[in-house]
Amino acid sequence: MNHSSFHEFIISSFLNTQRPPTVNEVAAHFNTDTSTARKDLRSLADYHGVVLHPKSDEVWVAHPFSASPTTCVVSAGDRKWWGNCAWCSLGVMKLAGGTAVLKTRTGAIGDEVSVTARDGRSVDTDFVIHFPVPMSKCWDNVVYTCSVQLLFRDEAEVDEWCAVRGVPKGDVRPIQQIWDFAADWTKWSLREAKEIFDRHGLDGPIWAVEHDAGRF
Repeated sequence: MNHSSFHEFIISSFLNTQRPPTVNEVAAHFNTDTSTARKDLRSLADYHGVVLHPKSDEVWVAHPFSASPTTCVVSAGDRKWWGNCAWCSLGVMKLAGGTAVLKTRTGAIGDEVSVTARDGRSVDTDFVIHFPVPMSKCWDNVVYTCSVQLLFRDEAEVDEWCAVRGVPKGDVRPIQQIWDFAADWTKWSLREAKEIFDRHGLDGPIWAVEHDAGRF
């Protein structure tokens, strides 16, 4: 199975139906049996195109979408989705197009806040996003990585949150910078990831990746 077409089908399902396709729906769409569908889903997971539920092979995560509840809810019209993190949620907003709204809590536990985008432009820019986990380690436990990539009002709020929650402080970026960056959800090679990080001014230890082989 071609990874691109497989990934596109899963993302389209999230976008259009607000959920991922089931294993049975994947098999039916690609005119195959469920055993082959499961094999192809596992191959896509190995490629970092999805995260599967360990016991069922059903889609758990296909960035930027989450199939299970998170602290980030994106809405556009009568559709709603869970974003895996603040960064992913901006990607969902871009994919949704038109007017989209992210509702979340600062640090996943503080005040409820909203971020609005209209016609591809972010309207609310007075926030920052914290990236505690180095990109080179993000797939060690990608669900955890996403769970701590959160929205805050400012860097001082990040500092307080890190001290209380015991999470080492990483890199803090203005939401506008990450909005400009959150556009392309094709799977990058490590070399491509480094080039994209550099192009958007995302530098420092958190964004350092080895780029001689592998996928991001």
